[in-house]
Amino acid sequence: MPSRTRPGRRLSRRNPGRVAGKTPAGCLGNRSSAIDKALEKVALTPRDIDYICVVTTTGLLCPSLTAHYIKRLDMRPDIQRIDIVGMGCNAGLNGMQPVANFCALHPDAVGLLLCVEVCSAMYVMDDTLNTAVVNSLFGDGAAAAVISAKHAWSASDGPNILGFPSHIIPEAIEAMRLDFRDNKYAFQLDPKIPYYLGLNFRIPVDNLLGRFGRKRRDIDHWVVHSGGRKVIDALKYSLNITKKDVRHTTDILENFGNVSSASFLFAHERLLEEGITISGDSIVMITMGPGLRLAGGDGPLGIPNTGSQGRVPAWDGHLSIAEVCRFRRCPPPAFFR
Repeated sequence: MPSRTRPGRRLSRRNPGRVAGKTPAGCLGNRSSAIDKALEKVALTPRDIDYICVVTTTGLLCPSLTAHYIKRLDMRPDIQRIDIVGMGCNAGLNGMQPVANFCALHPDAVGLLLCVEVCSAMYVMDDTLNTAVVNSLFGDGAAAAVISAKHAWSASDGPNILGFPSHIIPEAIEAMRLDFRDNKYAFQLDPKIPYYLGLNFRIPVDNLLGRFGRKRRDIDHWVVHSGGRKVIDALKYSLNITKKDVRHTTDILENFGNVSSASFLFAHERLLEEGITISGDSIVMITMGPGLRLAGGDGPLGIPNTGSQGRVPAWDGHLSIAEVCRFRRCPPPAFFR
């Protein structure tokens, strides 16, 4: 229940510098739980990585996070790197794409994707409804995935990657955004976001499936960003999928909140933990974020390395089991408890 406060009264004046300092501390201090465990699952070390992509929206560092990770993990000095900054909750799949492209050009290479978000560093303390929603929805977390086109990995438990569709909704570009106020950034959410997304979910999904001669009913597993209850409901109605289809997404939302770019890898880990996937299953991954932009990925699970499987030939790189690092979920501000 909201406490009794005067409209517009600030509940806390947190030092912006102190809050901003949570980003490097959170990102770099918790990196081992995600990166090291992901590499351990495929018997690799940081020096085996040829390409690293680090995704974050909850802080800006210069030098960037990739440079810090390369130094801290003693990666090779000739490693290729890219940082994806400011793309929000859909950035994870956008970060996966350049890693996949690099591995497609270099079949013996190993790529690493890390999505790390310290959303609590973006919290604002006031008594507005937007702040109540944002602070209670978003959590901190990180997830890592190892990607390669190595033939020896093609029959393992991770999915092969077939394609990356994209769909931007220009008329809703301001629906999710960062505003700068009170000497810090604050995330703004338009209440119409579920409506915008519900009208557009089908477009990139059907375009992607059409490229491979498939329908939505052919998909065995759905891995979706945990964007919020209303967003998940809009996706179910738009794609005509069931509560069971998004069970991993709702589980992540209930237990960890919206961990921004890392959310879909959290849900992917939940799917693999069930142990129900078999060779030949099809999976669609969906993320959505500021833009408004929908991103997706598609691939069969554990398909041998043939490149087409009776469909349009596509790169069949391997996505390793995602390993997540569950940071502490910060409680909502006092007035929203």
